[in-house]
Amino acid sequence: MKFLASHESSARGTFDFPIELYYVDKMHPRYEMPFHWHMEFELMLVLSGEFSLLIDGRSYLLHKGDAAIISAGAVHGGTPSDCVYECVVFDMNRFLGSGSVCQAKYNALFERGAQIEPYQPAGSITCQLIDRLFEAMEKEPEGYEFVTIGLMWQLFGQILLQHSYTVSTPGNKRNDRSTAQMKAALERIRKNYASRITLEDLASTAEMTPEHFCRVFHSITGRSPIDYLNYYRVECAAELLCSTEDPITEIAYSCGFSDSSYFNRMFRRYKAEAPGKYRKLHSI
Repeated sequence: MKFLASHESSARGTFDFPIELYYVDKMHPRYEMPFHWHMEFELMLVLSGEFSLLIDGRSYLLHKGDAAIISAGAVHGGTPSDCVYECVVFDMNRFLGSGSVCQAKYNALFERGAQIEPYQPAGSITCQLIDRLFEAMEKEPEGYEFVTIGLMWQLFGQILLQHSYTVSTPGNKRNDRSTAQMKAALERIRKNYASRITLEDLASTAEMTPEHFCRVFHSITGRSPIDYLNYYRVECAAELLCSTEDPITEIAYSCGFSDSSYFNRMFRRYKAEAPGKYRKLHSI
């Protein structure tokens, strides 16, 4: 069973209300955020602690009360530090009426490859709107659907008002090409992490030389390709430890580790705990 996804494609919410709220603390099996992308927007709000977030190679350190807006298609991931955070993922196209003036303005902006400025500091107007949207989603009072959609529209209106976005330039388009190549490599890891994968395999998937691939991969993820592959395998193993009763050795093999002692060493490196102790503390 594969839990983590570099390209998430599962439906959010319900057909007529396609938006989903996720609450994440240290006990959550996906407390860490491996790199992934999806074609919906994502809002992130830090409730406590810190979160080091990378989006298409740019780094943001979020503190309590800070929020982030992650544009559709952006490769993102990061590391929490004593952190509790929430995420809302939604398909904006599904909330825009066909032929409406808002739909036309939205399309005019994002068809040019616009990317919203991710970092929204605590206390800013956009962050206040995000905070209220999360509160409506959490408490679900009568009519919260109207409140949620209204706040979503206000948020995009504020972004346009502040011109809080950038539009692709020829230089950005070159970066878009590199990001697309990295997505291909991340997708190969997602689909084949249980099998043997070499640096040369990943570089070939990205259509780059190994040396160039390592530089670009590190610039986007902050890790070397093999370091990230081991990290991803450990994250997959951690989810299985929390959600199944399978033997630890079997989980190690199913996540691409052919040597149990090497698995134990890698698990301790990324989780600071032995697999058995992690299972006891984090099992659902």
